Amino acid sequence: MRKNIAILGSTGSIGCNALQVIEHLGYPYRAIALSGHHQPGKLLEQVRQHRPAVVAVTDEGCDPAHLDRLREFAGEVIVGPESLQQIVSRDDVDVVLTAVVGAAGLPATLEAVRHGKTIALANKESLVVGGSLVMPAAKRSGATILPVDSEHSAIFQAMKAGRTSEVKRVILTASGGPFRTATFEQMKRATYADALNHPTWRMGSKISIDSATMFNKGLELIEACWLFDLPPDKIEIVVHPESVVHSMVEFVDGSTIAQLSPPDMRSPIQYALTYPNRQTGLGRQVDWTKAFSLNFAPPDVARFPAIRLAYEVARQGGTAGAVFNAANEAAVTAFAAGRVSLTQISELVELTIMGHRVQASPSLDDLLEADRWARADVVARAAKLA
Repeated sequence: MRKNIAILGSTGSIGCNALQVIEHLGYPYRAIALSGHHQPGKLLEQVRQHRPAVVAVTDEGCDPAHLDRLREFAGEVIVGPESLQQIVSRDDVDVVLTAVVGAAGLPATLEAVRHGKTIALANKESLVVGGSLVMPAAKRSGATILPVDSEHSAIFQAMKAGRTSEVKRVILTASGGPFRTATFEQMKRATYADALNHPTWRMGSKISIDSATMFNKGLELIEACWLFDLPPDKIEIVVHPESVVHSMVEFVDGSTIAQLSPPDMRSPIQYALTYPNRQTGLGRQVDWTKAFSLNFAPPDVARFPAIRLAYEVARQGGTAGAVFNAANEAAVTAFAAGRVSLTQISELVELTIMGHRVQASPSLDDLLEADRWARADVVARAAKLA
């Protein structure tokens, strides 16, 4: 059975790993559609190798000469922000791997859901921002949503040991990032390079910063609520620095089911692409012939207020998730530009959330407007701090 795969965000870390997995799997898996934005050279290299039927370039200002080079190796090249929606609506696309960073991935994810596609979801922001639209739409269309984040993939796999009604709680593991043992004063002085230096994962810059502040875990908490239809009070965050146990599910009888593997995104990517089957993979495996330890500890919410904010946002629902995500994205951009400190990211996000009046049942336009407002609010607040 064919599996024609569209990779939205093929030049990012998830997209590159996904192409490795597809090469490893071989027929019937094919990267039929690729998309990129900021890395034209890498996109061209991928298109030369995989010869997709269609390529989307979301940057409307892309050099026309680059587009011409892409056309030499792709069946079709489409340009602009809406090109992602055009890709996912194609009849020859079976699986949509959404690896676009940020809220920009929501419209394409929603379009893929409406067309009843199988979605391998690596864009957690789609559910953080628009879970109230995406999940009901999936039920109506019959779309299948398979998580790609290592934590949510682990929960998805562990959930198969029982019924949702038998789940007592989900334990979402977090590495703790590069500042797990740092003092608040050390975090205040942290540079952009310091924040990118993750101890166990090699990821894109945005998700690396989010791991440093633990906003990534806050986003994952909200995503898990939508994916598994759980209230936030049934999800607990635990710091696990080895990043071997990717998450756990505790059932009402006291049994806890965990999914373990060394940190390697190719494993959850492959599971989503081959589901419901398993095949020999590229991902690293646990070496049980060597002694090692696994450690767990509660997170320090005082140093990582993103966790507290995420629980509040998950309880509020509505447009709160869109504001939480957009405010964080804007604050991370300000930190990367040297306009605010690492610890001021959470301060800016909290102030923006406090200034927002939540809409309980938003439309897509309402969510996009909340996103726009939150970004502008953070930019204005950051300018006053500079």
